[in-house]
Amino acid sequence: MAILLFAEHDNFALSEQTAKALSAANQIGGDIDILVAGADVGAVADQAAKLAGVRSVLTAESDVLANHLAENAASLIVTLDGDYDTIVAAATANGKNILPRVAALLDVMQISEVMEVVDADTFKRPIYAGNAIEVLQSTDAKKVLTIRTSSFGATGEGDRTADITTIDVSNADFGKSSFLENILSENDRPELGSAKIIVSGGRALGSEEKFKSVITPLADKLGAAVGASRAAVDAGYAPNDLQVGQTGKVVAPDLYIACGISGAIQHLAGMKDSKIIVAINTDEDAPIFQVADYGIVGDLFDILPQLENQL
Repeated sequence: MAILLFAEHDNFALSEQTAKALSAANQIGGDIDILVAGADVGAVADQAAKLAGVRSVLTAESDVLANHLAENAASLIVTLDGDYDTIVAAATANGKNILPRVAALLDVMQISEVMEVVDADTFKRPIYAGNAIEVLQSTDAKKVLTIRTSSFGATGEGDRTADITTIDVSNADFGKSSFLENILSENDRPELGSAKIIVSGGRALGSEEKFKSVITPLADKLGAAVGASRAAVDAGYAPNDLQVGQTGKVVAPDLYIACGISGAIQHLAGMKDSKIIVAINTDEDAPIFQVADYGIVGDLFDILPQLENQL
């Protein structure tokens, strides 16, 4: 069995999400090749080649691949599918954008958000916002999987460096889309999806100004990423790239502090795998306390400044 893992990167550094998806690929078993597609990705390929369990790294360098346009990336992957039984990517924004197109072009079913590998054909994935776990066995000749990386640890470096091969990208331009611009928010904090500590705020903050003045200082003290519930995002307290939950980002930090978040199932689906959960809420019956390791019943506007002072 051979597996192709599509690498997540920014053309400069390999994302930890790739190392976590590699852990799932290693559990499936077989020869694993990593596809690094982009522009000037030599440094990324070198990092990928050092990971344990990698047979080889395939580099595809072209300006049309630099911004991970789904149409071009999917077209490239499909040209390689004849050599692989399974195609894998992390369930990031890029993975969720690219692999469904790959599955459609190959006329197979995609298996999304794999959280456990039972064997090479059988996988577990969450359904109903994580309230139930589905065991799914695929009979497709080729399998297309996205991996819920919060359920897997990152693969470390191995004792050998894999070979790096450059592949032909002459057919990489699908011709149906073009890149215009990236509008990115500047942030000195850790990236939300990979942060070890996250401080999240909910609708109880009351305004964007209070969100920034109460949540941000605590996050600064802890060197933490900032998250938000959907209610806080919908109310305009925080940008939507900070949303944690079923329709936001799925996270599993070492420490998750939920401030003024009631614990709707959609939010819990995105953070309940956190190693330690601290909940602060005035409602002692809030659902968030059912998953919290530590719960504080009280006013967050009193408790957070005290916590910040103690830190």
